[in-house]
Amino acid sequence: MENATYSKVYRIIHWAIAVSFLLLLITIFLRLTWMNKYHVAAIIQDYLSSTGQNLSEDQLITLAKKIRQPMWDWHIYMGYVLVGLFSIRFILPAFGQMKFQNPLGKNLTTKMKFQKWTYIIFYLCVIVSLVTGLIIELGPKELKKPMEEIHVLGIYYLIAFIAIHLAGVLIAEFTEQKGIISRIVSGFKRES
Repeated sequence: MENATYSKVYRIIHWAIAVSFLLLLITIFLRLTWMNKYHVAAIIQDYLSSTGQNLSEDQLITLAKKIRQPMWDWHIYMGYVLVGLFSIRFILPAFGQMKFQNPLGKNLTTKMKFQKWTYIIFYLCVIVSLVTGLIIELGPKELKKPMEEIHVLGIYYLIAFIAIHLAGVLIAEFTEQKGIISRIVSGFKRES
């Protein structure tokens, strides 16, 4: 197995995408947990009750949504950043950078085919997520609900890909591709 080297462009795009996905996951995690509209509404209601005030459930949910809106705006901003980064990622092969690899090559091991197919599936899922996100934000209102139903599935492929990717990197680092982590960080293999 050859030890790949990673250009500065490759590393910048890789880490920018990784950080963007991490920030997206944080906004999703917050929306599903601490910043859940029902949780925030309950906190507001508890406070109002202690001061002798009350709001209807609809008013509480509306207020909770307004409180968490700036956090959710960041999800949208990171989505736009990812659209830009993946556009660059898909244009770079035309300039000889970050070429896509063929998973159907004759001399590939089963492991290499698995790696290449994993990336193809990941890229297809990302494209679906980005397109549905853009339609939710910029498209006609009648498409918003069906696109949201597809878009929310993105968390499953993203978590699965991150787990597979990290496991693969660690396995490679401790077996036949020692130094792969230092190469994706610095561009060269650190000598032991």
